[in-house]
Amino acid sequence: MEFVNKGFFFLLLLLIPYIIWYLMFRKKSEPTMRMSDTNAYRYAPRSWKVTLMPLQMLLRMAAFVLIVFVLARPQTSNSWKDKTVEGIDIMLAMDVSTSMLAEDLTPNRIEAAKKVAAEFIADRPNDNIGLCIFAGESFTQCPMTIDHASLLNLLHNVKADIAARGLIQDGTAIGMGLANAVARLKDSKAKSKVVILLTDGSNNMGDISPMTAAEIAKSLGIRVYTIGAGTNGTARYPMPVGGGVQYVNLPVEIDTKTLTDISNATDGKFFRATNTRELQQIYKEIDQLEKTKLNVKQFSKRYEAFQPFALAAILVLLLELLLRVTIFRRIPS
Repeated sequence: MEFVNKGFFFLLLLLIPYIIWYLMFRKKSEPTMRMSDTNAYRYAPRSWKVTLMPLQMLLRMAAFVLIVFVLARPQTSNSWKDKTVEGIDIMLAMDVSTSMLAEDLTPNRIEAAKKVAAEFIADRPNDNIGLCIFAGESFTQCPMTIDHASLLNLLHNVKADIAARGLIQDGTAIGMGLANAVARLKDSKAKSKVVILLTDGSNNMGDISPMTAAEIAKSLGIRVYTIGAGTNGTARYPMPVGGGVQYVNLPVEIDTKTLTDISNATDGKFFRATNTRELQQIYKEIDQLEKTKLNVKQFSKRYEAFQPFALAAILVLLLELLLRVTIFRRIPS
């Protein structure tokens, strides 16, 4: 807690003359009554009211101190702080082509990928993480940020039916997705820069080949971890027919060679996930990546904190007034 007007604390020095006056001259101002003989009161016990009489002085002093605290304007701290945390810069590149609706992962590939990616993000609170999505073309869903609440919200909104609704061209442009992620990392100052690329198919769209994007990543010191998501053989896929859905078995065609070449060229690693559990294990392994230091500025907002002192001062004054007109009430001299 900080005080804006510290000079008001000098008012507390006024308590010294008040205490001296109370001890030396207070009794002279007390009302008196003449009596012919006080010997009968010589051994009379002292009443509790007389014993507690100094309580009024203590209450007045306490109220005065609290009022001084109010005048000094107590506030919470307000400052920018540079905090060094451990983290790396990561871009998630996620395939959102219609084939990601296949249900060989639970409940389907896209939802399983989103769920595991969300867990990964939650476990790395100090990392700059961004998200780009791709099908036949690619765009950035969320630039790199440490505001993971916003990132998770944007991740939640990712759907694999955007190509079917005409919002993006369908297909699998692995090279475009990787190039988009690399473009977001090229100006990063972090020691470790990583792309985690997840797809369930083979590159069949886009103006940039996967290996060209991989060479660009290598030149920028970006490691690429590739994940091929999908079972071996065929996968159950919901095919829209008329106004309903008919399930068909589609072959799983993941270009493992290209994904492996991408990871090898960038000192990354290729993973194969045939079920949700394996996908979770892959992200846990990637979670063991080297960390580097990031500087994060933290801001603490200033709040006025005089209210408790003001309330306490009012209560103490009311208590002193109540005692004065009740228990310690004096008969006029």
